[in-house]
Amino acid sequence: MNKSVELKNKRIIASQHVKLGQKNRKGQTYTDVNDIFYKAESTPSFLTGSEVIKEAIRRASVGSMVAYPITPQSEAAALIGELFAEDYLDEYFRGESEFAVMGQCAGAAFGGHRVYTTTAGPGTLRAMENFPMWAGSRLPIQVCVTCRGINSPLSIQPDTMEMHYLLETGMLVWHAETAQDLFDYTLKGFIVAEQPDVHVPIAICCDGFFVTHTKDTVNMTPEDLCLTPYDPYKAPVPCLDMETAPIRMMRDPFVMKSNYINYSTHASWQQEIKAAIERSRKHTVPLLDGLIDEENTDREVLVVTSGTAVSQSREAIRLLEQEGIKVGLVKIKTIRPFPFEEIKRATKNAKHIFVPEFNVGGWLAREIKSTIQNNERVYVGPHVAGGMTMPSEVIALEIKNHLKASGQ
Repeated sequence: MNKSVELKNKRIIASQHVKLGQKNRKGQTYTDVNDIFYKAESTPSFLTGSEVIKEAIRRASVGSMVAYPITPQSEAAALIGELFAEDYLDEYFRGESEFAVMGQCAGAAFGGHRVYTTTAGPGTLRAMENFPMWAGSRLPIQVCVTCRGINSPLSIQPDTMEMHYLLETGMLVWHAETAQDLFDYTLKGFIVAEQPDVHVPIAICCDGFFVTHTKDTVNMTPEDLCLTPYDPYKAPVPCLDMETAPIRMMRDPFVMKSNYINYSTHASWQQEIKAAIERSRKHTVPLLDGLIDEENTDREVLVVTSGTAVSQSREAIRLLEQEGIKVGLVKIKTIRPFPFEEIKRATKNAKHIFVPEFNVGGWLAREIKSTIQNNERVYVGPHVAGGMTMPSEVIALEIKNHLKASGQ
């Protein structure tokens, strides 16, 4: 597509940042996100997903990164440490635990830094209490969740069950299919999360190993261009500085004085966080070119999924077409906000909807079933758990068996 047409179609509100066009201490130029992605020339590079995370953070004007090792995100965290050594970040250190990391990230964000961290699997669950606190405090921290199994016996293989636990934390949740998605979503995620009418944390999720440790060709934006810095004074609540008292975290007045006031305050604030997630749509759609991608959605058989299950489904669809079975595809990019209307529209003509998932619970299928009419059309699966692989042949076989049982 012509870049000028692409820019016109996708442009988010242009930055008015006071540092726009200035250079940082590394000689990078603070640049509007639209110009970075839709005007500047990109260069193909062959990188692992972990290396892609490093390169995204190199361009992200991050202030603080706090790390704690857990597979498969440890490599990315270590590589960001190299960026700190090269003076791309103001602060970088290892926390005492995953829980401590997320509290330390909150402290940096309270003080006005752009903050980034990474986690995975059991680490995500250990950190979980902090995520609603981030949202309730309106801290636009970004965490990369490199999804892995959370079950016992131990597994370090990809499993997206931890995403299910993130859905009602008040965070934005995006799901990267590829390393290219991971690079793009990381940079664009900061911009959306930090919008004054959004200003909630964001989880950029990818499937561990399938993305983090696999090499792929990624179109990289120029290294000498970087995002404009985070401006904490445009936040909907004040950051904590030498002139601003700590007001974001409420203490005993609500809790001790009146249960009614306490309940009402928390209920209204939770509704505001949900509203902020919904307001993020208008910023996300132009940057991600929509919340979903559609391929041949006029067909009676559709696969609707997210993450690397999309890649597996693409190959399954190719195999099925060799046997004369025509299948369309819907790729879901964001889980929060969830693309309710887009999925209703894309699936309106489908008679059979399959939702491949890398988890035992089938949480994405439940989200879809709660969204569309005549939801008996949704086949919950195929899905695998505990870090098992899901070959494309398995997806194709389940689709064939279901269609055969349905008399198709």
